[in-house]
Amino acid sequence: MPFTGPAEDRLAIRELIDAYADAVTMRDAEAWGSTWAEDSRWEMPDYPEFPPQNGRENIVALWQGAMEQYPGIMFEAWPGSIEIDGERATVRSYTAEVYDQDGNTVRDRGQYEDECVKIDGRWYFAKRSFRNIHKQIQPKGC
Repeated sequence: MPFTGPAEDRLAIRELIDAYADAVTMRDAEAWGSTWAEDSRWEMPDYPEFPPQNGRENIVALWQGAMEQYPGIMFEAWPGSIEIDGERATVRSYTAEVYDQDGNTVRDRGQYEDECVKIDGRWYFAKRSFRNIHKQIQPKGC
């Protein structure tokens, strides 16, 4: 079963995913950074220009630089599974992004494999690994 564990924890993790997505769309580095545990890890193997980062401070610094390449981004995310084991959870979520780049409209769809941790009653991302599923580029005027 892809959704296991207490309903209140599953809801809190869903809200974590939603807060992350909102912060991306709002381009709010402080809010986005607050979704990560202090000693977290972020990996994007399909994007070698963005090497894996350890620690919230390094992750946020990379994200701030990366966001310059994604003007006008609209980011959505939703869970495919949430499996809770005490204070830890394994989560799979999917994303849909739309943004302008080099005069084109780009639509990306991706998948996160996540590890979440509950610290002092609040859920955070401990590790996120992103893979691209599909990319569509539409030239402006089409």
